[in-house]
Amino acid sequence: MNRLTIITGASSGIGAELAAQAAAAGHKVATVSRRPGPGAHMAADLADPNTWGLVSDWAADLIVSQPWERVVFIHNAGSLEPVGFAGEVDSDAYVRNVMLNSASPQVLGDRFIAAVESAEIPAQFQLISSGAGKRPFLGWSAYCAGKAAGDMWVRAAGIERTERKSKTLVTSVGPGIVDTNMQAMIRSQNEETFPMVEQFQGFHAGGQLATPADVARTLLALADCDEGDTMGGITIENGIVTDVGSLT
Repeated sequence: MNRLTIITGASSGIGAELAAQAAAAGHKVATVSRRPGPGAHMAADLADPNTWGLVSDWAADLIVSQPWERVVFIHNAGSLEPVGFAGEVDSDAYVRNVMLNSASPQVLGDRFIAAVESAEIPAQFQLISSGAGKRPFLGWSAYCAGKAAGDMWVRAAGIERTERKSKTLVTSVGPGIVDTNMQAMIRSQNEETFPMVEQFQGFHAGGQLATPADVARTLLALADCDEGDTMGGITIENGIVTDVGSLT
């Protein structure tokens, strides 16, 4: 299949695995990250709103560059920092967290939908979410709120696509606890800024972290799905908010 797969946050962790596995499957891979990344790469800091239009225009040009059979945009970029209680952390870093985790998925998702609908290409926008969007964590207020906002955007944009009888599927999927640099950063926190640090240290010590490779395989399998398909016994509906554990 002549497929374009666009991945943000692809310089390490889950994003890097997604890019590697997509390329191995024969996809045209395009990546966005601050640091150098694989495939056709655009350097951009998605915590800066000034980059959103540039990234969207770049993606739109790729979308019309060939008669793709399918286009997938996986918005994996995200940041937990600054860890700490609201009102007790660096305010500029807090704003960057809000822009990246809460606002960028909505803006990039909106513009991706417009681009693929105009090109009349079957597509999926997949947002990498988190269990932190379902429950509050001490020290993660901006991250929790951002992930919750992304999930609600997916639900609303998804039912809109259904209403339009669109070929674009909008999904949100939580990867679970994965052995990435973010998890290493979490384990390095002190109890004052993140009171649950010992629990996360225990997840690592107990071998409970998933590998980025395994998670990426599931995410790419979901990216193959259209509305009405089933995966892991779940019917994939437009606007679905799910997690890797439920899909495997």
